[in-house]
Amino acid sequence: MILQALPPRILSVRRLPNADPALLLAYGADPQRHRSLGLVTVDQDDPTYVALDEATKHADVDVVFAKSFYAGARHGSGPLSGEILGVLAASTPDEIDEGLRAFVRCLESDACFYAADDAGKTAVFPHVIAALGRYLSALAGLSPGDALAYLVAPPMEATIGLDMALKAAGVRAVRIFPPPTETNFAAAWLTGPLESCEAAALAYCEAVVRVAANPKGEVWGS
Repeated sequence: MILQALPPRILSVRRLPNADPALLLAYGADPQRHRSLGLVTVDQDDPTYVALDEATKHADVDVVFAKSFYAGARHGSGPLSGEILGVLAASTPDEIDEGLRAFVRCLESDACFYAADDAGKTAVFPHVIAALGRYLSALAGLSPGDALAYLVAPPMEATIGLDMALKAAGVRAVRIFPPPTETNFAAAWLTGPLESCEAAALAYCEAVVRVAANPKGEVWGS
């Protein structure tokens, strides 16, 4: 399948080279190890989680805070809020800069949602991470370097897609996020050999496209 990419928009990127210890603590950093913060907001949350993980593979940074905002980017609290705030912490501003560069590269060239219908109203995130970094591997209970299929879609499409993905390849679910998530989507993380993760992501995406095109299915004879 060739689907239309829906590139994420990076709305703000700022660095605090010498953050106040109270602020470090508030955002989950350790003032004994961390001095600098890098803050980002983006209009797509799931690609941002992937990009934050990517940053940990290229710089000595920790993801200390990453949370989606309720109801999604269209209901942000301000023009720079987007759908998520992510915070990197490091001992030096240079490490923050390196992590932010890797973060931006990932969002500009790799991680994004795709339109699953002609109208562009149904979005799917059938992303495969060939080798996890330190952030997502810890959340998934896996090891850095493991492969992960990171799958997201609206509730109905995601449920049908996950069933197809699990049956299509030798993968196992490490986390399932039933609806409603903060942005009212549903998601799952699957792991296995890279080829299996890729096959699962393809099956998931195909199922999402089919449901979007024929939402009532055989039950209604449509």
